[in-house]
Amino acid sequence: MEKELSNNESLALITEMINRAKRETAGDGGFQMRLWGWVIAICNFGHFTLEKIGYEYPYYVWFLVAPAAIVSFWKGFQIAKKARVKSHISEVINQVWITVFVGIVIMLAFMPVIGYYQNPIILILAGIGMWTTGALIRVNFVRGGGLLLLVAAVIGFMLPISAQYLVSGIAMVLGYLLPGYYLNNNCRERV
Repeated sequence: MEKELSNNESLALITEMINRAKRETAGDGGFQMRLWGWVIAICNFGHFTLEKIGYEYPYYVWFLVAPAAIVSFWKGFQIAKKARVKSHISEVINQVWITVFVGIVIMLAFMPVIGYYQNPIILILAGIGMWTTGALIRVNFVRGGGLLLLVAAVIGFMLPISAQYLVSGIAMVLGYLLPGYYLNNNCRERV
């Protein structure tokens, strides 16, 4: 027979579930945010620089995404394998980021249709993912990163495509990398 929980016990249980989700999400020390923040920032800055110096194929720098994806999936698999308990919140966060990834892939497939304005759209999708993650784990710094990415998307739509790479690189550093390092330093469960 199930025991009735008091209000205090219910609140303690909910608080523990949220804290567990924070630890699971940040259990890799914000590794995914740091990995993708660095890779996408480097690719954006690289594309911008190569284009400015007149290199014929500035988009070659984006091939860095392939090994990053392999590392990301491997690390995600390792973390999932080690997880003792899966909370509902961590499952929702995983589904949000899978949806963001699928949205980015679809958008990249239709780059000619959208006039190669992919950077602001990627920033919108990443901003939604960061905001949602921050809201679910109740970390305002992560939510702020999402907001910053959304603002950068608006700015990006007002700029020529070449300048969007610079804005996106800066946005990834401020809106993705910094929250990743924040999680690494403040939310990780210390042993």
